[in-house]
Amino acid sequence: MLDSKKTNILLALAGAAVLMASSPALAQDPAATAAPAAAAPAATTPAPAAAPAAAPAAEAEDGGHSAAGLTPIDMFMIATPVVKAVMIGLLLASIFSWTLLIIKLLEFGSLNRKTDRFLEEFRQTRTLADMRRVATDEAYDGNPLADMAAAATEEIELSRQSGLSVAGDNKHDALARAQHAVSAVQAGLAARLSGGQQFLASTGSIGPFVGLFGTVYGIMNSFIGIVQSNTTNLASVAPGIAEALLATGIGLFAAIPAVVMYNYFNTRISAYGTRSDGFAAELLNAVSRQLDKGA
Repeated sequence: MLDSKKTNILLALAGAAVLMASSPALAQDPAATAAPAAAAPAATTPAPAAAPAAAPAAEAEDGGHSAAGLTPIDMFMIATPVVKAVMIGLLLASIFSWTLLIIKLLEFGSLNRKTDRFLEEFRQTRTLADMRRVATDEAYDGNPLADMAAAATEEIELSRQSGLSVAGDNKHDALARAQHAVSAVQAGLAARLSGGQQFLASTGSIGPFVGLFGTVYGIMNSFIGIVQSNTTNLASVAPGIAEALLATGIGLFAAIPAVVMYNYFNTRISAYGTRSDGFAAELLNAVSRQLDKGA
């Protein structure tokens, strides 16, 4: 009996020693028990994070156009019919303006070269008949100064054929009639050289306002779209605002070169007008000398 009590006491002391030896290890390594619990949330964390990342990409591509891939052609294609009509009209006006530039540059270049040759030959003439021959030469057909010389000499010739005296006391009347004929040619010269100037002036003055009309209309539609879609996301209205601003850009692109061309050709027209005025005085002096000589 006594031996069995001793045995039980020894077994109890051994169990207590085992418990005391195992409890410090558990206390020193709390992560061992927390690791399984932490592993489970970590496994589920990436899945929710992937969903918000996809949302901006879907919003950026609203309307089928990404923000990085929106080109001027895309802006034109998604524009409303009214804004498209404004853009097309302004582009056509710009094309016509550049066409006018090329045509008038060629016209003025040819005009000045032909005028130089005509003046050189005209100043070598010695009689009214020689003046008329040079002025009516096919090589100078359509040249304004040649037309002026032809008109003056023809008027003197018509006066002679009508039996009117063109010398002596009647010389001033003959010169007056010749001067009127020259003035009529000069009046037509102004109309001829200013062809296309009205179009350039109109394009330069109203082009920006037409483009602004397209911009206002496009932005108005964009704000209406915001109200209807019930969203303030900039990506959903950016294409509409971009195509609206493109209309103003095209308006300026058409207007600025037109204004520059208009001023440039106005200067050249004025310079040639001054040259024709000088030639008119030279022509009448030459005719007066020939009448005094009785040629």
